[in-house]
Amino acid sequence: MNNPLTNPSSISVRTEVLAGISTFLATMYIIVVNPSILSQAGLPFSGVLTATVLLSFISSLMMGLYAKNPIVVAPGMGLNAFFTFTAVKTMGIRPEVALGAVFWAGVLFLLLSVFNVRSSIVKTIPQPLRYAVAAGIGLFISLIGFENARFIVGNPATLVGIASIKDPIVLTFLFGLMLMAVLVIRQVPGAIIIGIVLTTLAAWPIGRWYGDASAVNYGQKTLVNFTEIVAAPDFSLLGRLDFINSLQLSLWPVIFAFVFTDLFDSLSTFVGVAEAADLYDEDGNPQHLDRSLLTDAVATTLAGALGTSPGTAYIESAIGIEQGGRTGLTAVVAGCLFLPFLFLSPLLSVIPGIATAPALVLVGAFMMKPVTKINWGALDEALPAFVALVLIPFAYSITQGIIWGFLLWTVAKLAVGKRREIPVGLWVVDAFCLLALFSGH
Repeated sequence: MNNPLTNPSSISVRTEVLAGISTFLATMYIIVVNPSILSQAGLPFSGVLTATVLLSFISSLMMGLYAKNPIVVAPGMGLNAFFTFTAVKTMGIRPEVALGAVFWAGVLFLLLSVFNVRSSIVKTIPQPLRYAVAAGIGLFISLIGFENARFIVGNPATLVGIASIKDPIVLTFLFGLMLMAVLVIRQVPGAIIIGIVLTTLAAWPIGRWYGDASAVNYGQKTLVNFTEIVAAPDFSLLGRLDFINSLQLSLWPVIFAFVFTDLFDSLSTFVGVAEAADLYDEDGNPQHLDRSLLTDAVATTLAGALGTSPGTAYIESAIGIEQGGRTGLTAVVAGCLFLPFLFLSPLLSVIPGIATAPALVLVGAFMMKPVTKINWGALDEALPAFVALVLIPFAYSITQGIIWGFLLWTVAKLAVGKRREIPVGLWVVDAFCLLALFSGH
């Protein structure tokens, strides 16, 4: 593979532009999915959509122009689920306070990047726990997708169960899931967004079967109405974060969870992209790693101010890299393509939950790959990783998965006489975990 660091002639503007378009098609689903998730936290759909587009545009431009990497930055999947279903719905944090926590997480991430503390943090967190948390978040996102589609429902006898497939909503979801899976398997460009659009059209009759009033109770309108397509951007969430209350002691674990998830999600993305594109510097590290992490930190800080969950580097950027993207121009092109959607909130708001639910299920599947890197034969590592992995979806809480996985890791290593495998920093993390438990969250 040609390395643009040593062979600049291998780069062409046409290739970079086409790669940027491919990357945008692979990541644009977040324009719909992120407002769909955060609106369940009580934030306005149109406001989150505006924040999502602005964050994706500004951060991707910074990644391209400053960090010079072909990577899109946008609100992260998993981070938005944590914001809505753990911070707001489970812990009862007001959305404005949660946005403040996102902002302070970004500030902390910035400080870690500026003072180069991140390498110490990377060594502190055991790799099996990183893999388990990533995969656990994937399971959590898939569970949310199945639940939003009413495919998995509450059952007093078995706790949960599967709904009747005679339900038109369930049938439409299954159609969307099968269609989207086939498009993804066949590597159709823009597979996820194509699946969302076609599932939305398939959902059109449901409002007529159920009556629009019933359909409205299902997240967003299921009866599609195209009478209004274009509207001015909604800046109602700009600056709505609560700076002061988000700093209270009980929210420190939330801020830590945002930083932890964002940091390792970004690092894994940069390493994966560098491997795919052979984009390494002379020391064998992903190129411009410092600037890339700084960009990611700025994106998270900016996210809280704009009114959305933390921004992070997208592994889907590998799609553009497969098309030949090697420079920051790829990210710049992809970022600019987000902008027109600032004015399409009325059109995008008609997309129902059953159209985005299959995307959540598939994104969860994409995030399961790290479990193959866990040594399941070493029980002192496998059991803590397993607990973190399953508790995230079972407890409906990313925080609980992180807490109990970390604590069990420490206990397991002590039990087998491997105290030296517990870094000093992990004891600090364990203290934060205990603080989170005894603070009532």
